Amino acid sequence: MREHTLSIPTPERWGEGIVSVSKDRELELEVRLESVHEGILVSGTVDTVFEGECGRCLRDISEPLEVEFQELFEYSGEEAADFEVQDDHVDLETLIRDATVLSLPFQPVCQPDCPGLDAVTGEPLTENAGEKPDPIDPRWAGLQEFAEQFGSAPAGADPRKEES
Repeated sequence: MREHTLSIPTPERWGEGIVSVSKDRELELEVRLESVHEGILVSGTVDTVFEGECGRCLRDISEPLEVEFQELFEYSGEEAADFEVQDDHVDLETLIRDATVLSLPFQPVCQPDCPGLDAVTGEPLTENAGEKPDPIDPRWAGLQEFAEQFGSAPAGADPRKEES
């Protein structure tokens, strides 16, 4: 059994969605290699940081990411294996890249209760924003203009009757 701690940069951008791990971002690896009958069992963790945009308000976000992985690298044989030991070496790049990309959030948010964007203005909403009145339906605009021009009658009053 061997244990290694490594710090290496990502060789390329990992991830294609709203968030990704950028090229040359440091990966902190803790890897344990164990010899077993079928091959070499590799397990460990990778710590890094992903960047992107909040899925609700589109603010820039940068969050830490910790990923655990474990895979058996089989000795070359007659059957095809996903991961094989080649010349007494194991190539961890594919394993670590796949584990990291699959751990990226599908709908990342800047905070759990992010209110998102205003549907009308497109501006980010804030938690302390006051209640805004609902916009007036344009089909009622003519009636709104009439009410403002002539004043509105009290509820239940008939505007056709004159007071005596």
